[in-house]
Formats: sequence, C-alpha cells, structure tokens
Amino acid sequence: MGRLPFEGTLNEGLLSFLLRMREACFAASGLTVGPVTLDVDPGERATRVCSSVREAHVVALMAAGIVKAGSGCVLIDQFDPRVQPAHCKRVAAFVPHDPLPLAAAEFDRYIVYRAALWNVDPPRALAHAKLLMERLDGVHEAFAVPLAGALVCNPKIVVLDRPQPVYAARIVAAAGPRAIFSTHLHSQEAAAFVNAAAAALTPV
Repeated sequence: MGRLPFEGTLNEGLLSFLLRMREACFAASGLTVGPVTLDVDPGERATRVCSSVREAHVVALMAAGIVKAGSGCVLIDQFDPRVQPAHCKRVAAFVPHDPLPLAAAEFDRYIVYRAALWNVDPPRALAHAKLLMERLDGVHEAFAVPLAGALVCNPKIVVLDRPQPVYAARIVAAAGPRAIFSTHLHSQEAAAFVNAAAAALTPV
C-alpha cells in the first residue's frame, strides 16, 4: 500500500489512526474479498492496488463503513461500522468510481440530499459545494460533483473507489488536509495519487 503523510496540523503530535483494517474480509455470492490489513493516519494519503474491480470496490466500501466486514476488524476513527455506523459516516466520505452526470438544475437537489445525510445546513452545504466545484475546475463535472457532495460534510477521511488518475492533483487539492484512501487496479494509477500528494507537500 502506498502511504504519504500530510505535513500539516492534522499530523502533528501523537494522533491515533483514522482507518484501521485488520484481516478484514467480506464474502457474498461465494466470493471473498480480503483479508485486508492497513492503517491510515490523520492527514495521510494512502493507496491500495487491488487485483480486480470487485476487490477494489469492496475494499473501498469497507473502508468507508458502507459494507460491513464479515470477519476481521474495521475501525474508522475508533468506531466500529458494524455497531456504530452513524458515527462512521460522519468521519468517512465515500466517492464512487462511476461518474454522476447531472443536469445543472439537479445539482442543488443532489447537494441538499447529501447534506441531509450528515445533518449539514443546506445553504451552507450549497455554498461549500459551489466553492469546491470552482476548485475542481478542469475535472469533468460527472466526476467533480460526487467529490463535492462527499466533501460538504467536512469528513476526516475521503475514500475513493478507483478515482481517475488524470484528476489526481485536483482531487488532492480539493481534499485539503483530510486523509485520503483510494483503491486502484494498477500501480501506475496509484502512483499518480502518491505523486500528486508529494507535489502538494513540495514548497514552491
């Protein structure tokens, strides 16, 4: 797994992990994903290269607490998604792989819907989302909108399922000091995010 710490206030001092997976497995329809063991610290940018689309998708869902591990352990900011899902969803935001094409008129409704999931004030969420969309200038809207929707709740960690490597620098910049965990199918795709994170830490 690729790991790169974020040299900012969120990574100073002795802070505990934001994401910990220990021998985590998920099984359905006779297929098993795992075991997965990893740690992601506050502010860290971490990647994991997976052997299949299914594995990458399920690992990302487990990391966000959306899919519950059938065995092993997943902790998100000390919370167990099997018994504390509401706490986990306030910490981890999930960005799916598939694009989300929306008409301009649907954007506000989508953001308000996402804000309601985390009890975020709708006007504040809309203002935040529009600022994020400006920061994501150059990213195709179908990929930018889900990321903006995930960030309106100010999560501590953003989990991305096979994000587009061409947008790595924009995604890292939009996430700011938050931790990022992303799954990938190829090492070159993961490297794009590691390199983008390293470039963000390099003084100009």
